[in-house]
Parts: sequence; C-alpha cells; structure tokens
Amino acid sequence: MRSLLVLTNLPDRAAAERLAGVLLEQRVAACVNILAPCQSVYRWENRVRREEEHPLLIKTAAERYPALEAAIRAGHPYELPEIIAVPIEHGLPAYLAWVEAETRA
Repeated sequence: MRSLLVLTNLPDRAAAERLAGVLLEQRVAACVNILAPCQSVYRWENRVRREEEHPLLIKTAAERYPALEAAIRAGHPYELPEIIAVPIEHGLPAYLAWVEAETRA
C-alpha cells in the first residue's frame, strides 16, 4: 500500500471546488483539502508574475496517480498546471488503508 500527497494550485475558489469534486467523483482522490488563498510568485513567458492561487492537497493511492494526473490536466484551467506528487513515507495505517480503499477503480 503506497499513498501519495499531490499538490496543485487553482486560480480561484470555484475552480478549486469544481476540480476537487471531479477528482472525488472519479475516485482518483480519497480526500482533497482546499487551502486558503496564497500569493504565488513565478516566472512565466519571461515575466515575473504574482497571482493569488488556491492550493489543493490531494491524497491518493500511488497506483491511481496516472488517472489522477489525467483528471487534473483535463479539468485545470492553466496551460501548464503544477502537479507534484510526494510519496507518503509514514502515516496512520488505518488512514492510509482508507485512502487506498476510496481510490479503488
């Protein structure tokens, strides 16, 4: 049983809520936390940009990552969305088992 924490950012709360709903509906995520808005500073197309974004913390089973990535890309408004997966090395076994059960295809 391997689980991942996947991070992405959305431009507004409505887009974050829509994407979270799709990910749960498709069972590619067990849980999505929509965090408070943050200020992102990044370089894009040779310009430094400053934008408010809404971070998402997505918990999934490692085997579901390809489907999760595809769902994020399909429902994300950005041309190049940030999608970063971090392995969960340790966690409450019962919680990780729940993540696994909730993301079975």
